Amino acid sequence: MNQYLIAANSKRAQLIFNMFRPIDLIILGSGTVVTFILFFIFQPDTLLPAILVLLPFLICAFLVIPIPNYQNVLCVLINIYNFYFVDIREFVWKGWGAKDEFKK
Repeated sequence: MNQYLIAANSKRAQLIFNMFRPIDLIILGSGTVVTFILFFIFQPDTLLPAILVLLPFLICAFLVIPIPNYQNVLCVLINIYNFYFVDIREFVWKGWGAKDEFKK
């Protein structure tokens, strides 16, 4: 009897609206607030200033868009940064085809 099966979407159950972490909503909220403040300050009347005023919201929304196999674009960028700049490892391959001059 007492057999338990973990649901395939158990990670999503920990997320807000099944898509967002709290930091994602903070990022999106801060971009929205900055955009509203810029709209009140500049009151754009043509297309180019309106796009520039909307830019903080658009950037923040792009960062928190869910994509397949990752939480969102922000997670992908963090993983890329960690892989290429933080966790740099040198793997020395030693196998049957390695030359003696490359061995340490």
